[in-house]
Amino acid sequence: MTPETVMTMTYAALKVALSMAGPLLLTTLVVGLVVSVFQAATQINEMTLPFTLKIVAVAIVIVLLGPWLISTMVEYIQSLLSSIPDYLH
Repeated sequence: MTPETVMTMTYAALKVALSMAGPLLLTTLVVGLVVSVFQAATQINEMTLPFTLKIVAVAIVIVLLGPWLISTMVEYIQSLLSSIPDYLH
């Protein structure tokens, strides 16, 4: 296995990981920002409010994007497993 092959495989893995984690992280960021602005405007200092809202928002995103997340991971794993014979020479 050449260094170029390893770097290509690493790039593909990172690309899949970032594309799958991106929507979840973006949702958490937006919900956290909205809740922080709301708390600053109303002077509510409840610590569990942002945490529970982030969990609910991420759960909703996982339910909505679940099929896409699973199909992305399955496609990546299938391509990885199908390329194993190419690396065994």
